[in-house]
Order: sequence, then C-alpha cells, then structure tokens
Amino acid sequence: MSHSRCVLPGVLAAVALAIGLQARAQANAPRSAITIHVHKSGLFSAFAHDHTVTAPVASGAIDTKALRVEIIFATKQMQVVDPGDSDKERAEIQSTMLGPKVLDADKYPEIRFASTHVDSLGLQRYRVTGKLELHGASREMTFDVTGGPDQYQGKTKLKQTDFRIEPVTVAGGTVKVKDELEIEFTIYGSELAAGNQR
Repeated sequence: MSHSRCVLPGVLAAVALAIGLQARAQANAPRSAITIHVHKSGLFSAFAHDHTVTAPVASGAIDTKALRVEIIFATKQMQVVDPGDSDKERAEIQSTMLGPKVLDADKYPEIRFASTHVDSLGLQRYRVTGKLELHGASREMTFDVTGGPDQYQGKTKLKQTDFRIEPVTVAGGTVKVKDELEIEFTIYGSELAAGNQR
C-alpha cells in the first residue's frame, strides 16, 4: 500500500471528527430567543398561576454598521415551559396558545420584527424603534437594548388587544389572562450578523 493510501484514512477520520465536534458545538450553542411572561387577573386569579413561553429566533439579520435588525419567529416553535405544570397541562395550554382563539398559528405562521430606526444612547446602549407584525396586525414599538456586539439584551411590553388578540378567560371570567405581556429577549450577534437562517 502506498504512503498516500495509508495517510488517507487518517485524514478522513480527522475531518469527520472535526465536523462532528463543530456540529456538537453548534447544537449546544445558546440560541437567540425571547421569553414571554403571561400574568393572570380576575377574582380568583390567586388560585391560578402565570405562564412562561419561550420562542427561539427562526431567522434574522443584524447589520451593526447600518444599525438595522430584522428578526423572525416561527409561531409553532413557541413553547410553554411552565415548570409547575404537568405534561398534560402544558400541552393543553400550548394547544390554546397556538389555536385560533389566540395566535392562530396555522393562519399566521410567522411573527416578524423589523427596525425602522436605532439610536445610540452611549456605550452598548440603544433605543430601537420598529414594526412588529403579529396575528395579522402591525404596530410600532420602541424599546431599549443593551450589550453588543456578541450579545444584546432587553425587555419590553405589549398588549394583546393591539394585535387583535382577546386575552383568554376561564371559569366564567373569574380568571383571565392580563392584556399586557412582559417580554425579555437575548440576541446573539454572531448568530444573526450575516442573516443566518435556521
């Protein structure tokens, strides 16, 4: 067997190992996502509990030079993560959230945010204004962002009724979801800098 034939299997094994390690690192890397906090109100709200929903970024792009950002979420990838609920309870809440009474994921498969203006407020601080498209409605919103260029964080609030979503009520209206939702987000710059697609 020639020298090249002896070396070739070792080279192929090294390449396969490198590819495997890279894929594992990508799989374990933190993903850009938002976390939505849903609170309860109503006469018997003390007997209910709040909900937490996560939504990974499906695709997007960050242009740090032009100070522009676009982020897209796949509605069906939103996940109820209430730790105190059983699997059955989480599945029921998930079904209601994605169903026609709330997000109507079959009709509106994407949630999209695109900035229209970004102001620098100082070192790693920005004020972002843009359009959020959700549930067939589009609304302008403004919020503050900190960090960069590797990681950006921020929080904001929105009202469901601004996007033609009626807050869920149960038990004859004695327990209902608050109209206002609290949203936190963490965006990783390297993940979206080149408009990466998921």
